[in-house]
Amino acid sequence: MFNRYVSVFASALLGAVLSVSVAAQSSPALIPAAPDIAATSHLLIDAKSGKILAENNADQQLPPASLTKMMTSYIMSYEIARGNVNPSDMVKISKNAWAQNPVFRGSSLMWIEVGTEVSVEDLHRGVIISSGNDATVAVAEHLAGSESAFADVMNQHAQVMGMTGTYFVNSHGLPADGHVTTARDLSILAQHIINDFPEDYKLYSERSYTYNGIRTPNRNSLLGGQLGVDGLKTGHTSEAGYCLVTSAEKNGMRLISVVMGTESPRARQVESSKLLNYGFRFYETPQLYKAGEQLTEAKLWSAVRNSVRVGVAEDVFVTIPRGSRKDLQASMTLDKVIRGAITEGQTLGELEVNLGDDNIVKLPIVALESIEEAGFFGRLIDAIKLFFMQLFGAI
Repeated sequence: MFNRYVSVFASALLGAVLSVSVAAQSSPALIPAAPDIAATSHLLIDAKSGKILAENNADQQLPPASLTKMMTSYIMSYEIARGNVNPSDMVKISKNAWAQNPVFRGSSLMWIEVGTEVSVEDLHRGVIISSGNDATVAVAEHLAGSESAFADVMNQHAQVMGMTGTYFVNSHGLPADGHVTTARDLSILAQHIINDFPEDYKLYSERSYTYNGIRTPNRNSLLGGQLGVDGLKTGHTSEAGYCLVTSAEKNGMRLISVVMGTESPRARQVESSKLLNYGFRFYETPQLYKAGEQLTEAKLWSAVRNSVRVGVAEDVFVTIPRGSRKDLQASMTLDKVIRGAITEGQTLGELEVNLGDDNIVKLPIVALESIEEAGFFGRLIDAIKLFFMQLFGAI
């Protein structure tokens, strides 16, 4: 049960200083409906807070085409980070990964040749920038022995990420029965790429890549424009239509948009732009607290110290209507009696942030340090003090 309560006004909240205050009266921010999007499925999400700003059919399972390669590139980064492969490792190109493989006819390629050796680093660019189907097969065979085994690895990663509507059959996204994903799942994957491997994410912003004397352009035509787009991936097959996952950052706010099943390259660009413009125009995402930053101290009994520093375990971002930051209110409740040994990270209360009647954040308040239990006499003295304070209603 909690009974220690503190209210926070926006200015104090943004400075991570808890104090008692009364919220000022102000006019509510007015947000128009999200734009109509000419796509089979779409979603717009804030990458830092996870708040969904617009969606339609976001859980409909659809063929992802080359958006599949986002998972292939993620696994490459994952294996490099774990030390299982090195960017300088050389990969022998099989007939399956040969650019002249008839399976790849008419599709995007890195233009690698059978029997040659290509570095992992070059293949990584070939997957992300060139969207090379040949490069993805070379990666799959190098990392897992075969493309079918690599698909199993892809599905394992998808499961760990919580991509519940996704099932991969191959590494590249060419049509295959049962090879599906959703707009929501792709937004989850994009968040992992951005947050887990920020250095590798920079590859998605490169405009072109030249290998074997052949220059291949990055097909994400929104890169480098006024919207601040710096990734991620295009996709197209006759079955999937024209698809695009983008991420853009402006003034510290990062958005991820997903459009699937548009009718042309131009359409996927226009519809993605509409989503991003809407998000940046009408919302903002301030950071309220930093992980590990002290918010206050909690009274501690039967310990070698009489107080413990408390805060939040993770950075706290909230996505709110633009201009409504001053209307945020936060409250913190701490356990009624905190006693004995304390372990860093131990939950000692709860933090809530509200905007009007809407609760937008609820997360635990944790100890920022470990503190040992007091000796016998210290525990005895505090036990007596607590007895009489509770007896007279002081706690």
